[in-house]
Amino acid sequence: MAGAGEHGRTDTGSRLIKATPDIIYRALIEPQAVASWRPPQGMRGEVLAFDAREGGTFRMAFIYEDEHGHGKTTDNADVFEGRFAELIPGRRVIELVEFESDDPSFAGTMRIVTTLEPVEGGTRVTVSCENVPPGISEDDHREGIASSLENLAAFVEAR
Repeated sequence: MAGAGEHGRTDTGSRLIKATPDIIYRALIEPQAVASWRPPQGMRGEVLAFDAREGGTFRMAFIYEDEHGHGKTTDNADVFEGRFAELIPGRRVIELVEFESDDPSFAGTMRIVTTLEPVEGGTRVTVSCENVPPGISEDDHREGIASSLENLAAFVEAR
């Protein structure tokens, strides 16, 4: 789904996950968990810094498993940093993210809102990325969000 923002686009994905909001919330704020589930298919994650508190910062790299990737920072990696703007345990995480890139089409601060809604059978997890830089393909981004949500489900449902 697309919408308005500074760059004119918001990309959203949602998934029912068979786990409680509290279990999912922990997977959103623990660095080893985030490195495991957040990278979309075809990438692996490295946490370079992670301070999970409101105002705390983080820095991560997604590295393409295929050496012929199309990274935003290097040929095979996307490096990004951000801060936690809001943390409401069991309910919501808001992150402000910037990509490290010399390409101006990846500039700007993307706001990622992850909402956890308890529903019958688990939790509805919705990820809304606002102010998406124009260098990120809408189709690729939607696929990436869906892949990350699938990874998150596999991570928490296996526990």
